[in-house]
Amino acid sequence: MTPTAGPSGGLRPWANGRGVLQGAFGLLGAVDRAGEAGLTRLAAECGLPKTTAYRLLEQLVALNAVERCRGGYRMGPRMFRLGQEWQPHPGLRAAVRDPVRRLVGATGATVGISALREGQTLVLDWIPGEDTALPPPRGGTVWPWFTAAGKVLVAGTGHTLPLDRLPASWPREAERVRERGVAFDREEVVPGVCCVAVPLHAADRVPVAALCVLTRPAQHLERLADVVQRTGRAISASLRGR
Repeated sequence: MTPTAGPSGGLRPWANGRGVLQGAFGLLGAVDRAGEAGLTRLAAECGLPKTTAYRLLEQLVALNAVERCRGGYRMGPRMFRLGQEWQPHPGLRAAVRDPVRRLVGATGATVGISALREGQTLVLDWIPGEDTALPPPRGGTVWPWFTAAGKVLVAGTGHTLPLDRLPASWPREAERVRERGVAFDREEVVPGVCCVAVPLHAADRVPVAALCVLTRPAQHLERLADVVQRTGRAISASLRGR
Protein backbone atom coordinates (compact mmCIF):
# COMPACT_ATOMS: atom_id res chain seq x y z
CA MET A 1 0.00 0.00 0.00
CA THR A 2 1.38 3.42 -0.90
CA PRO A 3 1.34 5.88 2.05
CA THR A 4 -0.91 8.86 1.55
CA ALA A 5 0.27 12.33 2.45
CA GLY A 6 -1.89 14.42 4.73
CA PRO A 7 -2.60 18.14 4.33
CA SER A 8 0.64 19.03 6.17
CA GLY A 9 2.71 16.58 4.17
CA GLY A 10 2.85 13.95 6.93
CA LEU A 11 1.36 10.48 6.63
CA ARG A 12 -2.25 10.06 7.55
CA PRO A 13 -2.59 7.77 10.58
CA TRP A 14 -4.73 5.32 8.60
CA ALA A 15 -2.28 5.04 5.72
CA ASN A 16 0.14 2.50 7.23
CA GLY A 17 -0.63 -1.09 8.17
CA ARG A 18 -1.00 -0.40 11.87
CA GLY A 19 -3.36 2.48 11.18
CA VAL A 20 -5.51 0.27 8.94
CA LEU A 21 -5.82 -2.34 11.69
CA GLN A 22 -6.64 0.31 14.25
CA GLY A 23 -9.26 1.78 11.95
CA ALA A 24 -10.84 -1.62 11.25
CA PHE A 25 -10.97 -2.58 14.93
CA GLY A 26 -12.24 0.85 15.83
CA LEU A 27 -15.10 0.38 13.39
CA LEU A 28 -15.84 -3.09 14.77
CA GLY A 29 -16.02 -1.62 18.25
CA ALA A 30 -18.33 1.16 17.07
CA VAL A 31 -20.62 -1.33 15.32
CA ASP A 32 -20.70 -3.49 18.44
CA ARG A 33 -21.64 -0.56 20.68
CA ALA A 34 -24.31 0.73 18.30
CA GLY A 35 -25.86 -2.59 17.32
CA GLU A 36 -26.66 -1.06 13.94
CA ALA A 37 -25.35 2.22 12.57
CA GLY A 38 -24.84 4.08 9.32
CA LEU A 39 -21.61 5.08 7.65
CA THR A 40 -21.72 8.72 8.78
CA ARG A 41 -22.12 7.86 12.45
CA LEU A 42 -19.46 5.14 12.41
CA ALA A 43 -16.93 7.32 10.61
CA ALA A 44 -17.52 10.22 13.02
CA GLU A 45 -17.24 8.02 16.10
CA CYS A 46 -13.92 6.59 14.90
CA GLY A 47 -12.53 9.88 13.62
CA LEU A 48 -12.13 8.54 10.08
CA PRO A 49 -12.94 10.15 6.72
CA LYS A 50 -16.14 8.66 5.31
CA THR A 51 -14.28 7.32 2.27
CA THR A 52 -11.80 5.48 4.51
CA ALA A 53 -14.53 4.17 6.79
CA TYR A 54 -16.53 2.96 3.79
CA ARG A 55 -13.53 1.15 2.32
CA LEU A 56 -12.72 -0.57 5.62
CA LEU A 57 -16.36 -1.50 6.27
CA GLU A 58 -16.71 -3.03 2.81
CA GLN A 59 -13.57 -5.07 3.41
CA LEU A 60 -15.05 -6.25 6.71
CA VAL A 61 -18.28 -7.12 4.87
CA ALA A 62 -16.29 -9.25 2.42
CA LEU A 63 -14.81 -11.11 5.41
CA ASN A 64 -18.26 -11.57 7.03
CA ALA A 65 -17.00 -9.62 10.03
CA VAL A 66 -19.83 -7.10 9.57
CA GLU A 67 -22.87 -7.20 7.33
CA ARG A 68 -25.01 -4.61 5.63
CA CYS A 69 -28.48 -3.95 6.97
CA ARG A 70 -31.23 -1.41 6.43
CA GLY A 71 -29.71 0.85 9.07
CA GLY A 72 -26.20 0.62 7.63
CA TYR A 73 -23.95 -2.00 9.21
CA ARG A 74 -24.16 -4.52 12.04
CA MET A 75 -21.93 -7.25 13.44
CA GLY A 76 -21.45 -10.21 11.12
CA PRO A 77 -21.60 -13.97 11.73
CA ARG A 78 -17.84 -14.46 11.55
CA MET A 79 -17.24 -12.22 14.55
CA PHE A 80 -19.98 -14.06 16.42
CA ARG A 81 -18.34 -17.43 15.78
CA LEU A 82 -14.89 -16.17 16.71
CA GLY A 83 -16.20 -14.53 19.87
CA GLN A 84 -17.97 -17.70 20.97
CA GLU A 85 -14.70 -19.62 20.79
CA TRP A 86 -12.61 -17.18 22.85
CA GLN A 87 -11.42 -18.36 26.25
CA PRO A 88 -8.91 -16.91 28.70
CA HIS A 89 -7.08 -20.23 29.05
CA PRO A 90 -6.70 -23.22 26.67
CA GLY A 91 -9.16 -25.95 27.49
CA LEU A 92 -11.26 -23.88 29.90
CA ARG A 93 -14.55 -24.32 28.06
CA ALA A 94 -14.07 -28.07 27.79
CA ALA A 95 -13.06 -28.35 31.46
CA VAL A 96 -16.11 -26.50 32.79
CA ARG A 97 -18.80 -27.99 30.55
CA ASP A 98 -19.81 -31.12 32.49
CA PRO A 99 -19.08 -29.82 36.04
CA VAL A 100 -21.20 -26.73 35.39
CA ARG A 101 -24.12 -28.82 34.14
CA ARG A 102 -23.89 -31.04 37.23
CA LEU A 103 -23.78 -27.96 39.46
CA VAL A 104 -26.92 -26.58 37.82
CA GLY A 105 -28.65 -29.91 38.37
CA ALA A 106 -27.56 -30.12 42.01
CA THR A 107 -28.46 -26.55 43.01
CA GLY A 108 -31.14 -25.50 40.52
CA ALA A 109 -29.29 -22.19 40.28
CA THR A 110 -27.98 -20.29 37.27
CA VAL A 111 -24.27 -21.06 36.84
CA GLY A 112 -21.71 -19.36 34.66
CA ILE A 113 -18.08 -18.58 33.91
CA SER A 114 -16.60 -15.09 33.92
CA ALA A 115 -13.18 -13.55 33.33
CA LEU A 116 -11.60 -10.22 34.18
CA ARG A 117 -10.75 -8.03 31.21
CA GLU A 118 -9.85 -4.33 31.17
CA GLY A 119 -10.84 -4.01 34.81
CA GLN A 120 -14.36 -5.35 34.30
CA THR A 121 -16.15 -8.66 34.70
CA LEU A 122 -16.66 -10.27 31.29
CA VAL A 123 -19.36 -12.97 31.07
CA LEU A 124 -18.15 -15.92 29.00
CA ASP A 125 -21.10 -18.30 29.29
CA TRP A 126 -24.08 -19.12 31.53
CA ILE A 127 -26.47 -22.04 31.95
CA PRO A 128 -29.91 -21.09 33.32
CA GLY A 129 -31.28 -22.70 36.46
CA GLU A 130 -34.80 -23.46 37.60
CA ASP A 131 -35.67 -19.89 38.57
CA THR A 132 -36.94 -18.37 35.34
CA ALA A 133 -37.19 -14.97 37.04
CA LEU A 134 -33.38 -14.89 37.07
CA PRO A 135 -32.55 -14.94 33.36
CA PRO A 136 -28.84 -15.54 32.73
CA PRO A 137 -26.82 -12.73 31.14
CA ARG A 138 -25.73 -13.40 27.58
CA GLY A 139 -22.14 -14.19 26.77
CA GLY A 140 -20.14 -11.03 26.21
CA THR A 141 -22.05 -9.03 28.82
CA VAL A 142 -19.77 -6.77 30.85
CA TRP A 143 -20.38 -6.04 34.54
CA PRO A 144 -18.45 -3.84 37.01
CA TRP A 145 -15.37 -5.39 38.60
CA PHE A 146 -17.06 -5.66 42.03
CA THR A 147 -19.32 -8.57 41.10
CA ALA A 148 -18.55 -11.71 43.11
CA ALA A 149 -16.61 -13.04 40.10
CA GLY A 150 -14.71 -9.78 39.74
CA LYS A 151 -13.83 -9.69 43.43
CA VAL A 152 -12.40 -13.19 43.46
CA LEU A 153 -10.35 -12.46 40.33
CA VAL A 154 -9.06 -9.05 41.47
CA ALA A 155 -8.13 -10.49 44.87
CA GLY A 156 -6.16 -13.23 43.16
CA THR A 157 -4.36 -11.10 40.58
CA GLY A 158 -3.28 -8.07 42.63
CA HIS A 159 -3.67 -4.38 41.87
CA THR A 160 -1.89 -4.12 38.51
CA LEU A 161 -5.22 -3.94 36.72
CA PRO A 162 -6.87 -0.90 35.08
CA LEU A 163 -9.54 -0.62 37.76
CA ASP A 164 -11.33 2.42 39.05
CA ARG A 165 -10.08 3.67 42.39
CA LEU A 166 -10.51 0.83 44.87
CA PRO A 167 -12.54 1.55 48.01
CA ALA A 168 -10.66 1.90 51.29
CA SER A 169 -12.30 -1.28 52.60
CA TRP A 170 -11.10 -3.40 49.65
CA PRO A 171 -7.71 -4.58 51.05
CA ARG A 172 -9.45 -6.18 54.05
CA GLU A 173 -12.15 -7.73 51.87
CA ALA A 174 -9.55 -9.00 49.39
CA GLU A 175 -7.66 -10.70 52.20
CA ARG A 176 -10.85 -12.45 53.35
CA VAL A 177 -11.54 -13.56 49.76
CA ARG A 178 -8.05 -15.01 49.42
CA GLU A 179 -8.29 -16.78 52.78
CA ARG A 180 -11.68 -18.34 52.10
CA GLY A 181 -11.32 -18.83 48.36
CA VAL A 182 -14.82 -17.46 47.72
CA ALA A 183 -16.46 -14.06 47.13
CA PHE A 184 -20.04 -12.90 47.55
CA ASP A 185 -22.24 -10.30 45.89
CA ARG A 186 -25.21 -9.56 48.11
CA GLU A 187 -27.37 -7.45 45.79
CA GLU A 188 -24.45 -5.07 45.21
CA VAL A 189 -24.83 -5.06 41.42
CA VAL A 190 -28.45 -6.07 40.72
CA PRO A 191 -31.25 -5.68 43.31
CA GLY A 192 -32.77 -9.03 44.23
CA VAL A 193 -29.82 -11.03 42.88
CA CYS A 194 -26.97 -12.53 44.90
CA CYS A 195 -23.91 -14.31 43.60
CA VAL A 196 -21.28 -16.72 44.88
CA ALA A 197 -18.00 -17.04 42.97
CA VAL A 198 -14.80 -19.06 43.30
CA PRO A 199 -11.55 -18.83 41.32
CA LEU A 200 -10.45 -21.35 38.71
CA HIS A 201 -6.71 -21.95 38.65
CA ALA A 202 -4.45 -23.56 36.09
CA ALA A 203 -0.72 -24.18 36.63
CA ASP A 204 -0.04 -21.26 38.98
CA ARG A 205 -1.97 -19.51 41.71
CA VAL A 206 -3.26 -16.73 39.46
CA PRO A 207 -6.93 -17.42 38.60
CA VAL A 208 -7.78 -17.65 34.90
CA ALA A 209 -11.56 -17.34 35.36
CA ALA A 210 -14.29 -17.51 37.99
CA LEU A 211 -17.13 -19.98 38.53
CA CYS A 212 -20.27 -18.01 39.46
CA VAL A 213 -23.70 -18.97 40.79
CA LEU A 214 -26.66 -16.56 40.70
CA THR A 215 -29.39 -16.94 43.28
CA ARG A 216 -32.06 -15.16 45.31
CA PRO A 217 -31.27 -13.37 48.60
CA ALA A 218 -33.26 -16.02 50.49
CA GLN A 219 -30.74 -18.69 49.50
CA HIS A 220 -28.21 -19.68 52.19
CA LEU A 221 -25.08 -18.34 50.48
CA GLU A 222 -22.60 -19.92 52.87
CA ARG A 223 -24.03 -23.39 52.29
CA LEU A 224 -24.14 -22.80 48.55
CA ALA A 225 -20.50 -21.67 48.64
CA ASP A 226 -19.38 -25.11 49.85
CA VAL A 227 -20.91 -26.80 46.81
CA VAL A 228 -19.50 -24.19 44.42
CA GLN A 229 -16.01 -24.54 45.93
CA ARG A 230 -16.02 -28.32 45.43
CA THR A 231 -16.94 -27.84 41.79
CA GLY A 232 -14.30 -25.14 41.39
CA ARG A 233 -11.60 -27.40 42.82
CA ALA A 234 -12.57 -30.18 40.42
CA ILE A 235 -12.38 -27.82 37.43
CA SER A 236 -9.02 -26.42 38.56
CA ALA A 237 -7.64 -29.94 38.96
CA SER A 238 -8.75 -30.68 35.40
CA LEU A 239 -7.04 -27.54 34.11
CA ARG A 240 -3.80 -28.38 35.92
CA GLY A 241 -3.94 -31.91 34.60
CA ARG A 242 -4.09 -30.52 31.08
